[in-house]
Amino acid sequence: MKLASLAPTFPASKRPPGARATVASAVPIAFAPLLGLALGAALAWIAAPELMRIDGPVIACRPFAVVAAFAGFVWLPVVGYFAAFHGDWSYLYLVAWQRVPSAVDLGLVLLGGSAVVGGFWLAVRPVRTRRLGPVAALVVAPAALAAVGLVLAARRLAVSGTYAQFHGDFGTEPIGSSALGKGVLLMDVALALGIAWTVRALLRMASEAKT
Repeated sequence: MKLASLAPTFPASKRPPGARATVASAVPIAFAPLLGLALGAALAWIAAPELMRIDGPVIACRPFAVVAAFAGFVWLPVVGYFAAFHGDWSYLYLVAWQRVPSAVDLGLVLLGGSAVVGGFWLAVRPVRTRRLGPVAALVVAPAALAAVGLVLAARRLAVSGTYAQFHGDFGTEPIGSSALGKGVLLMDVALALGIAWTVRALLRMASEAKT
């Protein structure tokens, strides 16, 4: 799929107002794996003191349990919410959500939801050996790709509607005044609280590991 295809099909003059602030932290299914990888690697770096203190399996350590809880109870539901209730928007109006096989839809949601754990897992070895370069790459590269994608898709993400409405240029509304916009704000709050809890728990473990 060419990146140019992310450009909107409606004139620039119809760009909905106030979109920039609303979609900045949304998690469409297309970008969930990239954002999850970056977040997981960043959480591994925060947990570095605890991870370096233990030599056992990653899956048995406390930081892994905390990150897995965040992924399962916060990140996965957020990704799943947009895919289930705003599917056409979550797929950037590139495909009609109703035409996506349920198995494919579920698989993409699980992929996006598990990306946080995957990013954490990939970062553990370089964290334990104090190699900042690979960890930074795991954080910066996926985050940069997602940021570029979000910029290119910003106008698509700025409107709420169905696949048919978007491509037929009728019946759409600015995200800020739609039910989707309220969902984005609610999910933002859930993500912020979940990330804050996770970081706090990891920092507490890191503090205990240093004493």
